[in-house]
Amino acid sequence: MQNTASPGIFTLQFWLLGTSSFLFSSSFNMLIPELPGYLSDMGGAEYKGFIIGLFTLTAGISRPFSGRLTDRVGRVPVMAFGSLVCFVCGFLYPIFTKVMPFLLLRLVHGFSTGFKPTGTAAYIADIIPANRRGEAMGIHGMCMGVGSAFGPAIGSMISQAFSMNALFYTSSFFALLSIVILFNMKETLVEKEKLSVNAFKLTWRDIFEPDVFSPAFVTFLAYFGFGAVATLTPDFSEILGLGNKGMYFMVFTLFSILIRFVAGKLSDRKGRIPVTIAGCLVLILSMVITGYAETVFMFLTGAAFFGVSMGILSPVLSAWTVDLSSDHNRGRAIATMYICLEAGIGLGAFLSAALFANKVENLPLVFLWMAGFAVAALLYSIIIYRYKKRSSRVI
Repeated sequence: MQNTASPGIFTLQFWLLGTSSFLFSSSFNMLIPELPGYLSDMGGAEYKGFIIGLFTLTAGISRPFSGRLTDRVGRVPVMAFGSLVCFVCGFLYPIFTKVMPFLLLRLVHGFSTGFKPTGTAAYIADIIPANRRGEAMGIHGMCMGVGSAFGPAIGSMISQAFSMNALFYTSSFFALLSIVILFNMKETLVEKEKLSVNAFKLTWRDIFEPDVFSPAFVTFLAYFGFGAVATLTPDFSEILGLGNKGMYFMVFTLFSILIRFVAGKLSDRKGRIPVTIAGCLVLILSMVITGYAETVFMFLTGAAFFGVSMGILSPVLSAWTVDLSSDHNRGRAIATMYICLEAGIGLGAFLSAALFANKVENLPLVFLWMAGFAVAALLYSIIIYRYKKRSSRVI
């Protein structure tokens, strides 16, 4: 279905993809720290959980379609559509200035992450040898991670120095640059179909690929914490007197970047599941530290541990998913993992906002709940690991 993988990973195509992903990640992440306050100013403080929840809901719903289109129409068009959504939404935020229209726009904006990462992961799998897949996912994750760190930090600075509208237009500009880069990339899907109504007709396997159940289930449980972090850390920052609401995101992303390359490469050598177990352990610790933070130092320490956990889990779970997929179902396998990722983030956002209820004293409880989901991911990974070890001995 796709071209033969290159013997190396440091190709022009790979770095173009990384640059496009950096710009895309910066585009939508720069909005996150400022949106809770922006929504509160509209009179929608009680809807804070919807900022991330609605975004991830649409992303999850669109995954089966993006996976199917990735396997039929091509990787590049799917990536370009995701960036295009970010570009358009950036211009619409200044117009949608009431609570309900704003929430509707968040719903539409979610299509961006429903499409771009699915096509990207399939493209990487097409051009990278299997024995360096974890390493490549880690390096590409660094590009996304730099965008995740750079975006929130610069977003807060732009909104404070200029205005929220300036922030929205900057987000659109970054998305536009992401699209321009994609036009210079060679399509890797050989047996392409023309876009038609049939391309949107889903089967059950387009929605859920059972071959990748294990990494998808771990992803679902692990990403509850991400939903809580994205929803509550802007308010948490204000409570602790931290002026830049993007600081938690910057610290966690920087630590995520530092560990991604090592984690991916280690999983190529030692196996996906042992490294996943390590990531779950760090995730549990990060949730506890964050939840009980009473100083900025402790808060940012929690961010550092959270970054390490995500830096381990993100590339390893992606590589594990691709390992279990085949050429003909790669797009839908990746889409399945991302559906579970979005479901975890979305449910984590809604649950954390409901538990928090705008009461400071509830924050430890919220993050203990998130730690509980991470414990479940850890226990499942250990069970799978022990089962596979016993099976290999029998064989």
